[in-house]
Amino acid sequence: MRRRDLLKFGMAALSAQALPRGAFGQAGYPDRPVRLIVPFPPGGAFDTIGRPWAERIKTHLGTIVVENIGGAGGGVGAAQASRSRPDGYTLLLGGATTHITEALLKTKPTYDPLKDLEPISPIAVTAFAIAVHPSVPVKDLKELVAHVKANPGKMSYGSAGHGSLNHLTGELFKLKAGLSDFPHVPYRGAGPGLIDLLSGQIPALVPAMTNIVLEHHKAGKLRVLAVTHGKRLAAAPELPTAVEQGFPDLVAPNFIGIYAPAGVPKEIVERVSAANLKLLAEKSYQELLISGTFELEPPLSPAQYKRYVEDDMARWQPIVKAMNIKID
Repeated sequence: MRRRDLLKFGMAALSAQALPRGAFGQAGYPDRPVRLIVPFPPGGAFDTIGRPWAERIKTHLGTIVVENIGGAGGGVGAAQASRSRPDGYTLLLGGATTHITEALLKTKPTYDPLKDLEPISPIAVTAFAIAVHPSVPVKDLKELVAHVKANPGKMSYGSAGHGSLNHLTGELFKLKAGLSDFPHVPYRGAGPGLIDLLSGQIPALVPAMTNIVLEHHKAGKLRVLAVTHGKRLAAAPELPTAVEQGFPDLVAPNFIGIYAPAGVPKEIVERVSAANLKLLAEKSYQELLISGTFELEPPLSPAQYKRYVEDDMARWQPIVKAMNIKID
């Protein structure tokens, strides 16, 4: 779905905010805390979005308890969410990385993201960064390419996990830059990888952009060479995009939103969606997301968000095929 279509359709979705709390049926939902599975360890972009969302959505929905379940580039937590009882009391903070990995990279997926998970509502989009330790003597992507080629066997990069969208972004960079000797080091989430980058255990990392990454960049503890978004980030306009540096195809936004196990009642889907739209309309929450280096997206109804997810997965399919990556 094109961005201008999203803007048009998103305005219609906002009308759901006007509906009263009991308008959807399931009037008692939720009558106990709802579990939100964040499929990565603390410290990464998903956790940075998930915990403030859980705290602020209380006013509109009820108590949310965050549970971090990392592993397999988000696949472990997403699989558990997909197998949970479809009663609305287990939600998933999912996105491109939980869907693309399972659908496009595995010959024997543990769940079908399009059939086993129900898209409810988007929250934001995060770009990825290509970052290096300060000891690496490069200031942009072209210098990084030259440095890797001039130092065979000495450079590697980390990501949030084998098959994660971070990993695919790194491999897409390698493909477009013609790098064959730049091996991947998978972590159980970007948080552990970031710790190793800061300590110099690895020379480069492809993390999701967060305010934590930005703060370390400003403090000189790491150096962000580029962000993989189509435009510069509102929170960090000083950071150039990969597109600006001669990599027009290196655009890898990671949409993040709320999902539920397939089969959850429509009334509950609409209830959670309406609550999220109310939260997204709050200026203070918008400012919180932007300050965290996240980009706002048009609000979407559950049906529109489902189409958005399907379209992005279709965009990645030929890219993944060209990279010839499988993780099982």
